[in-house]
Amino acid sequence: MFLELINFITQFDTKFNVLNYLTIRALLAMLSALFISLMLGRIFIKKLHQYRIISQVIRTDVPKSHLIKAGTPTMGGILILFAFIVSILIWSHWSNIYLWVIIVTSIIFGTIGFIDDYLKIKHKSSNGLSSSIKFLTQSLSAIVISTWIILISQKTTQPQLLIPFFNDIILPLSILDIIIFCHCWKF
Repeated sequence: MFLELINFITQFDTKFNVLNYLTIRALLAMLSALFISLMLGRIFIKKLHQYRIISQVIRTDVPKSHLIKAGTPTMGGILILFAFIVSILIWSHWSNIYLWVIIVTSIIFGTIGFIDDYLKIKHKSSNGLSSSIKFLTQSLSAIVISTWIILISQKTTQPQLLIPFFNDIILPLSILDIIIFCHCWKF
């Protein structure tokens, strides 16, 4: 979004070209997300109070140190996700397909967290999604996203798995590898 403006301004003064550097834009995106969170945080928390969505339910069988979490705001991930996505859209190249992978991944896992929090509020208990449902949805989401990344990267380069600390071990990846992985884990 801002990149078009930056490219236009650099025609008149090349000093603005520094804003095209990825590290500078990453820093500015981080600061933008922080600014959005700080500016909208109080308003968001007031709205949560207004709709009585604010209190975290704590189980009774936890250590006493956990009891101080009672009343902790829940649904805060919505604000974090909003600030994250807006800052990414402001400072990144929209033509980069990996940008959309990150956004879709964030939305999918944010939705799982939202449903978990919503069920906790709805049932007024600490029981949201069951751990098996959470694990299943997160695993299936990861498989779909991994497949998407592999399909994208095969158009440009061959995807590879690099083993940390072993420079010479490089395993080529394909959709077949994901199927084998799923079969090994009995999905």
